[in-house]
Amino acid sequence: MSTPFQNKWVLITGASSGFGAAAALAFGRAGARLILGARRADRLKEVAARAIEAGAPSAVFHTLDVTSTPSVETFAAWARGLTPRLDVLINNAGGALGLDPVATARDEDWEGMFQSNVLGVLRMTRATLPLLTANPGSILINIGSIAGRVAYEGGAAYCAAKAGELQITRALRLELNGTGVRVCTLDPGMAETEFSVVRFKGDEARARKVYEGVVPLTADDVAEAMLWMASRPAHVNIDEMVIKCTDQAAIHKVHRRPAPSTPAR
Repeated sequence: MSTPFQNKWVLITGASSGFGAAAALAFGRAGARLILGARRADRLKEVAARAIEAGAPSAVFHTLDVTSTPSVETFAAWARGLTPRLDVLINNAGGALGLDPVATARDEDWEGMFQSNVLGVLRMTRATLPLLTANPGSILINIGSIAGRVAYEGGAAYCAAKAGELQITRALRLELNGTGVRVCTLDPGMAETEFSVVRFKGDEARARKVYEGVVPLTADDVAEAMLWMASRPAHVNIDEMVIKCTDQAAIHKVHRRPAPSTPAR
């Protein structure tokens, strides 16, 4: 039985965990041939194996650091050796580092966020664009954040980086008009992945507090949205999608349920 993405090539960055890993499984189940990249080769190997089990006809992987131009160019050259075209490019690699106000934030955190969320998107897009333009109807999905639309305390650099991703997407859509390449941004709100653990430098207790009393989005929810965007007909472009859990009306408006009371002893 044919599947929606049978014989189609899908490249996903940041595919070792979170949204990227969930997207690999979702597109794999839909029959896509997967090209996966991330820094952690051991985790990529696991995701690729799970994608094959889920139904992907092939799932290959290569280490990729989007903050390094040589790494991106090596990865893109390897991808070009696999296929002369791409059907879907998902620029997912990125993330937040720290939640410090401007007065006390560190340069290395700011630089890390801009390298991955902004320059990483530019590098990957530039390197793989010939594989997209060779295939009218292909689609480029950049994974942004509601943080790119609304600022919050402690998020100056991350919000700025994700706003940069949003404007890159909008500029690309103008630049690629007439090529048949569709350009989209998917901007999630509160979603429980490794995001907060990374932001808080491995502090799992602090990361758990972000989601206390809330039913957040899951990585699978976001991957399902990617799959829907990519499965629209070639003449349909979902320019921008914002997806939030029901408990999050806005960045500053979140419904939290009280913690269960502990019975007295």
